[in-house]
Amino acid sequence: MKKYELITVLGPTACGKTQFAVTLAAHIHSEIISADSRQVYRHMDIGTGKDLNDYIIDGKQVPYHLIDICEPGTKYNVFQYQHDFFNIFNKLRNTGITPVLCGGTGMYIEAVLKGYKLLDVPPNPELRGSLAGKSLEELEEMLAGYKTLHNKTDVDSVQRAIRAIEIEEYYKKEAPERNEFKPVNSLIIGLDIDREVRRKKISRRLYSRLEEGMVDEVRALLDSGIHPDDLIYYGLEYKYLTQYITGELTYEEMTKQLEIAIHQFAKRQMTWFRGMERRGFTIHWIDAATPMDGKIARFDALLNNLY
Repeated sequence: MKKYELITVLGPTACGKTQFAVTLAAHIHSEIISADSRQVYRHMDIGTGKDLNDYIIDGKQVPYHLIDICEPGTKYNVFQYQHDFFNIFNKLRNTGITPVLCGGTGMYIEAVLKGYKLLDVPPNPELRGSLAGKSLEELEEMLAGYKTLHNKTDVDSVQRAIRAIEIEEYYKKEAPERNEFKPVNSLIIGLDIDREVRRKKISRRLYSRLEEGMVDEVRALLDSGIHPDDLIYYGLEYKYLTQYITGELTYEEMTKQLEIAIHQFAKRQMTWFRGMERRGFTIHWIDAATPMDGKIARFDALLNNLY
């Protein structure tokens, strides 16, 4: 393990990466660092798919980090994530542990692997005012014109799109010229899942989570005093379920639109990961359908071949 400072497990939603990463972490006596932009929030469990029971292997808890670290209603960002990641990463490395980074938020993963110097972008009220009233489609078209690094994977609400443009505009004037952290030497493993299998798993998982009480989870967040717009900001489940609870969508409209949105999200995730490969990252893809023992054997082979 000396050659690598980190093991990274990535892939689109519903590919089974958490179970694999946790099994892998137990296999090498490691700990998980999450790379999920929404699992950082407390009380947002079903909708973000935390599945914390997956972190128990053979009755033993595999330690995890950067899950449940901030309150819902706040706006955590990649700048904060990068600093939080390296704080934990350095502590684990100092104890001789090679951490396992696991998640589907490509921007978070890329930011830490490359050590990009990021900026803490302040709000721009004037820009926000000029963008008010624009549709999500119009904002996405504007975003497509920017070439700087930003996570467009989960921009599925007007608020997130406006924030993304705000960040892009700030970086046009204040773009950093150096890395803040050293790039991390990581073995990167991706779980590749057949498109149709992925679609079926996404649909099945959505209806399972609805049965588990996902609507009640979002309703409880709203009842706790969180403004609907602040939940809509998080996109996907929290966007569409909030719109259902507040009467903007019927239950049928909510489920249909959410199912489509999650499929689109998974496609954008894969687009990001393929882009990482074009940007120089080597991702070793494993068929997600491979049995767990086979996945672990593949990891061992990769580790030995790349020593």
